[in-house]
Amino acid sequence: MKYLNLHKHKLLLITLLSAVCFLSSCKKEEDIDAIDDQIIRDYIAANKLEADKTASGLYYVTEEAGTEQYPTLSNEVRVQYKGYYTDGEVFDANTLTFPLSGVISGWQEGLQKFGKGAKGKLLIPSRLGYGSNPPAGIRPDAVLIFNIYLIDIK
Repeated sequence: MKYLNLHKHKLLLITLLSAVCFLSSCKKEEDIDAIDDQIIRDYIAANKLEADKTASGLYYVTEEAGTEQYPTLSNEVRVQYKGYYTDGEVFDANTLTFPLSGVISGWQEGLQKFGKGAKGKLLIPSRLGYGSNPPAGIRPDAVLIFNIYLIDIK
């Protein structure tokens, strides 16, 4: 009988600890989202940009409108881009062709806002970028900004 009580208490303790860990990780995500959003809004204000925000927290700026042809996740796109942080440090610049479904979430969502030939910016919160596990040469948990030119859609 004493063993069953001890077992019940252990089970209850494990359940409570699991719930606390889950809730604290949710809180941490919410905190990171709020911090990223403030960083992006500060950048927008400092650079006098007119940006739109999506439900996911992605911001985008259309500098030159493209055609009425917009990419979907099933398309391959050719994009000229420059990626940098809010402090201006460039981490990548290139012109590449790739399947839209194979890139970070911020690009998957953001490029669908631009027609073929469009130029603009994507301001990507860390959760929609590389998060805490970026490839070499990119800061972890960083807000990413990309100047983009959507050259072609296939």
